[in-house]
Amino acid sequence: MTELLAGKYELLRRIGSGGMADVWSAIQHGEAGLRRPVAVKRMLPALADNTDFTKMFLEEARIVSSLDHPNIVSLVDFCEAGDERLIVLELVDGMDFGRWILEHARRREPTPWTVVAAVGIDVLRALTAAHERRDESGRPAPVFHRDVTPSNILLSKYGTVKLGDFGVARAMDRVTLTTPGVVKGKLAYVAPEIVGGERAGPSTDLYSLGVVLWEALAMRRLFNGVSELELFVKVGQAAVPSLREERHDVPDSLHAVIEPLVAKSPHERFESARVAQAALTEALRAEGAFLTTDELARSVEETRASAEAHGAQDPRPTR
Repeated sequence: MTELLAGKYELLRRIGSGGMADVWSAIQHGEAGLRRPVAVKRMLPALADNTDFTKMFLEEARIVSSLDHPNIVSLVDFCEAGDERLIVLELVDGMDFGRWILEHARRREPTPWTVVAAVGIDVLRALTAAHERRDESGRPAPVFHRDVTPSNILLSKYGTVKLGDFGVARAMDRVTLTTPGVVKGKLAYVAPEIVGGERAGPSTDLYSLGVVLWEALAMRRLFNGVSELELFVKVGQAAVPSLREERHDVPDSLHAVIEPLVAKSPHERFESARVAQAALTEALRAEGAFLTTDELARSVEETRASAEAHGAQDPRPTR
């Protein structure tokens, strides 16, 4: 008989692993034989007695449960059963943005800039919801993602875009769980002011998204083939080459949005995710380019099928 975690979750396949938890595709079993596909984030048993990791795991569940938005991966359940701690999330059937970019690069096929812009708009919607979050009393209680990377942007086969993995997010109404001086997230996407020791804020998430969009259009890593020390220096300098040199087919209206997103000074970026979203939407409108969910869905399905046909591995970094 299949073992069910917390009495209702059947693990099927591990789809990610890292220092704090494994992530599995799973089936949630309910009454009357009901079944539902879900993603189960399972805290590693070896960390069960680690108070700091337990707090971080609980904090992630609390943050995600407070963010109800169509462009944010939603919380299904949180379970504690003996030494087991599980965060259960909706399972997005599709592929992550990093894999979508890599498959286009493998085929030497330019990424459609309309798709990249549409993905950016939806991520900005998710960031707006997180940055403008309020607590139950109506007081501002912003959440900064701090890990906006291609692997954390999920594209569903239905043409929806979801921002996931708030594992290193920090709600400003809680004490910090981050060790002082430790830069969390993937360094290549970290804003230069964070490397300089400043705190995360709305503009740091905007910078990270700017790097993601830059890479999606350039179809290469921004900082490739450098040592960790060189990467640290380049990130601190915000040494982002002009995207115009990489993609001549991208309209000026889109360049005009991405350039301020990756500006070194936070004051030169958009003042909020909401303002950036409006600017990116207007850039599409100026070009008469409107991408439907059906068109995005076709791009996801075609790209996923191509990747699977060539045996491409999911490049999602472990967590």
